[in-house]
Amino acid sequence: MNRPTGVRAIAALFAVIGAYLLICAFIMLATPGAVSMSVGAPLLFGLELAGPYMFMLTAAVAALIAWGLWSLNNWARRAAVIIAMVGVVLLVPKISGAVITTQYSNLAIGGLQIVARVLVAWYLYQARVVAAFERS
Repeated sequence: MNRPTGVRAIAALFAVIGAYLLICAFIMLATPGAVSMSVGAPLLFGLELAGPYMFMLTAAVAALIAWGLWSLNNWARRAAVIIAMVGVVLLVPKISGAVITTQYSNLAIGGLQIVARVLVAWYLYQARVVAAFERS
């Protein structure tokens, strides 16, 4: 199975995100109050208020997508693109607020997050990447 390098990188990204959220959830469960729920805010967009179990659920979804991308499953490619594009949409209010209040650091961080998500979606829809998923 010949995986494109970018697919490996995106699968690793989803795996790292899943591991990060899972570690945060375990710390929250083991020692309540040791870690703020806001550590998941850049990845959960408000769902972090549901507590450590939402961290675990999101970590499981990220791990499943990472495994699916590694295995070149087409459903995982589509799910990764959908999650990336939903992330772009959910970042628009943060960027707008940063522009209005002239918070350049938030604008730069939000802009980089949008760029990363658009790159993931763009790469996974390249013809040669789609062909690699269809061959497997």
